[in-house]
Amino acid sequence: MTLNPQHLRRGLVLLALAVGAFISVLPFYWMVVAATHSNDELFHSPPPFVPGGHFISNIKSLESSVGFSRVMLNSLGIAVVYTLISGLISAMAGYGLAKYRFRGRGLLLALVLTTMMVPFQVLLVPLFQMMSNLGWVNTYQAVIVPFLANSFGIFLMRQAFLDFPDELIESARIDGSGDIRTFYRIVLPVVKPQLGALAIFTFMSQWNSFLWPLLMLDSQDKYTAPVALYTLVGGTHVDYSGLILGSFLATLPLMLIFFIFQKQFVSGLLGGAVKG
Repeated sequence: MTLNPQHLRRGLVLLALAVGAFISVLPFYWMVVAATHSNDELFHSPPPFVPGGHFISNIKSLESSVGFSRVMLNSLGIAVVYTLISGLISAMAGYGLAKYRFRGRGLLLALVLTTMMVPFQVLLVPLFQMMSNLGWVNTYQAVIVPFLANSFGIFLMRQAFLDFPDELIESARIDGSGDIRTFYRIVLPVVKPQLGALAIFTFMSQWNSFLWPLLMLDSQDKYTAPVALYTLVGGTHVDYSGLILGSFLATLPLMLIFFIFQKQFVSGLLGGAVKG
C-alpha cells in the first residue's frame, strides 16, 4: 500500500497545527490550574497539573487586597469610552484625508504616519508635565484624552474610505444631504468591518495599557487591572496565586471580545490593507 504524497503532506500539516495549538493553549491551561491553588502548592515538586480547591479563597483574597471588582469596572469604563471616542475621531480624520482635497493633505498624512514611529517613552515626560499643568493627575481623563487621536486608526480608516465611490457622495450632496449626514448615514455604514477591527484593536490596547495609567493614577480605587496586578508584586513577598488569578480574570474579556468579533477583525484588517 503506497501513501498518497498529497495526503501525507496534509497529515503533516495537520499534525504541525495540532502541536502548535497545544503549545499555544498550554500556558493558558497552566494559568487556570495555578489560579485554583495556593502559593505553597504552586512550588511543590512536581507542580500541580490539575485544578485545585482554592479558587474561591483566592478570589476573596484578591478582592480584599486590591478590590479587583472595582478595578475591572475601571478598566472596562476607560476602555469603552476610549474605544468609542477614538474610533469616531479616527473615522472622521480618515474620511477627511481620503475624500477631501485641500492643500497640504499629503504632508498631513505623512505627519500622521510619522507619529507611529515615535517611541512612546519619548513622550512620557512632556505628556506628564502637560497633565500636571492641567491638574489632571490621578484622573480618568488623563488616561484617555492624550491618545484619542490614534495614528494607526486614522490610517486604517483612510484606507477603508479610499475605495468608497465619490459618485455616491456627490449624489448625496446633490440631493441636499450635508457633509455630516452623508458621513453618518451613507459612508460610515459601509466600513463597518474596518470600524469593528479598529474597535477591537483600540479596546485591547487600552485594556492592556500599563505604563501610562501607572504614572497617572495614584489612588487604588482608580487603578486599572494591569496596575492593580502590579501592586501584588512586593519587595519581599509575591502573591503568585492572586497574580495569576487576576491575570486570568483580566484576560477573559479580551478573549470573549476577540472570539465574538474575530470575523470582523480579520476582514476589517484585510479590507483596509488591499485598498489603495
